[in-house]
Amino acid sequence: MALRWYTTVIDAHDIATLSRWWAQTLDWQIVYEDDEEVAIIPKWVAEDRIGDLAEWLRSGPGMVFVPVPEGKAVKNRLHIDLAPHKSQDRDAEVAALLERGATHADVGQSDDVTWTVLADPEGNEFCVLSARDR
Repeated sequence: MALRWYTTVIDAHDIATLSRWWAQTLDWQIVYEDDEEVAIIPKWVAEDRIGDLAEWLRSGPGMVFVPVPEGKAVKNRLHIDLAPHKSQDRDAEVAALLERGATHADVGQSDDVTWTVLADPEGNEFCVLSARDR
């Protein structure tokens, strides 16, 4: 038995703005939006129904943004790791994220780690790893 990782749900105050920030960051597309939910998926994932189980299991997960009234209070227990390809300039990618509203975040990491911890515009932590090709 295998289940597909279908989506990651992100709590947000401004779901329209935060979903667009992540869609731009990942080069994904918005596939559903109303006042209570915004869904984004990779551009290469078809929006059509998938009848074949093997193809269904290979489809990448999406992200869904839902509104919450409370603010973020503590470090996330789950976070996203992003990685540039080895042909990309990792520091330029981090700088671009900062220019678009990300901020540096301290979650207790030491100064000699090989990744950068950032937070999205609503404070959700994520990491930018070293460049890689797998």
